[in-house]
Amino acid sequence: MTAPKLTPDRQRILCIDLGSSSLKIAVYELGADYEQRLVDGGIDRLDAAGKTLNLTDRRQSPARERRYPLGGGTPMATLLAALADLDVPIDAVGHRVLHGGAAHEEPARVSTDFLASLAQLLPFDPLHLPGALAAIREIAAALPQIGQVVCFDTSFHHRMPAVAQRLPLPRELFAEGVRRYGFHGLSYESIVSELGPAGAHGAMIVAHLGSGASLAAMRNGKPVDTTMGFSALGGVMMATRPGDLDPGALLYLLRGGRYTPKELDTVLSQHSGLLGVSQLSGDMRTLLDKRPTDAAAADAVELFVYIAKKHIGALVAILGRLDTLVFTGGIGERSAPVRAEICAGLEHLGIELNAERNAAGEGIISADSSHVIVRVIAANENLMVARHTYAVLFAPGVDRAPPPALANAAVS
Repeated sequence: MTAPKLTPDRQRILCIDLGSSSLKIAVYELGADYEQRLVDGGIDRLDAAGKTLNLTDRRQSPARERRYPLGGGTPMATLLAALADLDVPIDAVGHRVLHGGAAHEEPARVSTDFLASLAQLLPFDPLHLPGALAAIREIAAALPQIGQVVCFDTSFHHRMPAVAQRLPLPRELFAEGVRRYGFHGLSYESIVSELGPAGAHGAMIVAHLGSGASLAAMRNGKPVDTTMGFSALGGVMMATRPGDLDPGALLYLLRGGRYTPKELDTVLSQHSGLLGVSQLSGDMRTLLDKRPTDAAAADAVELFVYIAKKHIGALVAILGRLDTLVFTGGIGERSAPVRAEICAGLEHLGIELNAERNAAGEGIISADSSHVIVRVIAANENLMVARHTYAVLFAPGVDRAPPPALANAAVS
């Protein structure tokens, strides 16, 4: 599967976003002044029976869709076989990884020592990191000549002011890495890149609203604060995660053996948020359809909007003003009612929507008279992973020697 290079500087980069229950992939061809998406797709439910890898080949018009049943194979093995079937050789692999801890501030090339440092972060991210490590090792075993790069969702927020990174806990815990990290960093980075220096100038809040959700405050494209903290459970309400909670509520649930820590972890990760409040679904589309006749669905939507609006107010207090509000993520990009309800009542901040633009999902949905520009922008985390991978492995002056073999490269 080694790629003959089309030109000396163009490389085909496979981007892998392996979540706890889904897989998203894209293949980009990148050069110094060239970016082209070749293939994208993934697996919606890794825990479903009869799961299938769905890929869209965009090298032709119309694009061609293909389905690859996993059968008894692993997702990575099926993916590599599918790319071979499509005749899409790859030169490098970039991975989106949720947590980089305190030590990993930038994208990094995979090596044995690097993987050992990631393994030390397993207590920080026991849900996502084991799968990411296994995928890296499986690819290294299958394609030892291919360089791999890890891009962290926490990296963007490392530049927040020190006060925004601290938790009000005993000081020695900060040195152990118990601090506010923030997540969805690759999404925020893609928004800043899309807007450019002029568009990101001033005080901006980006609302990444999807099955996972968070908001980030920025000044001139640089991070100031964010709603998620030590883990991806905190901040605003999500599809199945609660967002911020009074720690006393968690202690109450642990007392008397009502929940073990593992059981509580499951409740917080999989059974809270929109799903927990509605007892129906974590999918905002379903809840919006059902809320006229289902009080619990209406409660879930109302609480989601209320919490998001409250956090916007808090972030504006930190920024001191607001020039731009951006909606992104699955809900942020596609749910006009949620955008409208979050912005309703925020006129005192200078936010005024144009109802027709919002309903149409235009790029700018604010009214001409609005003091705050309100935008809808699709995040492109995979493109950011591709760009970082290219920079780490193929930028001018970078050592292009084959990657060193990984110790115990087989899946562990």
